[in-house]
Amino acid sequence: MSTFKNWLNTTKKGLGDQVKKFKNKDFMEAVVAGCALVAFADGTISPEEKTKMAGYINISEELKVFDMGEVISRFNHYVANFEFSPEIGKQEALKAIGKLKGKPEVGRLVVGVCSAIGAADGDFDANERRIVAEICGVLGLNPSEFSL
Repeated sequence: MSTFKNWLNTTKKGLGDQVKKFKNKDFMEAVVAGCALVAFADGTISPEEKTKMAGYINISEELKVFDMGEVISRFNHYVANFEFSPEIGKQEALKAIGKLKGKPEVGRLVVGVCSAIGAADGDFDANERRIVAEICGVLGLNPSEFSL
């Protein structure tokens, strides 16, 4: 098993408990913005991806601590930004994530959740890994820490 898969499996086990510790609006915004970034990793967000992401958000142990209506509404907000302009969508999502820079513990959790979402379909592809590595950069974290 790859180093990344080992890291992801280990990380996923405790995400739900860790998320409860950081339950706040900035954290939720960063996670949802990261979800949208990962969904847009290939340059488009298909209706199937939106449905899959919304479904994952709805059943995710990590995100159950948040009001699902608000989470889905914010996810749709970030998706709409990407649909309006990929550049604006990316900037807005990274800006939301950047609010957690300097908070490495919560930043690592955002990276863990985004990685779990990227791998939810069983294929955490190179584009998704690149986006998560970019999220690491915005958070001031080293992507190699996450085996990216």
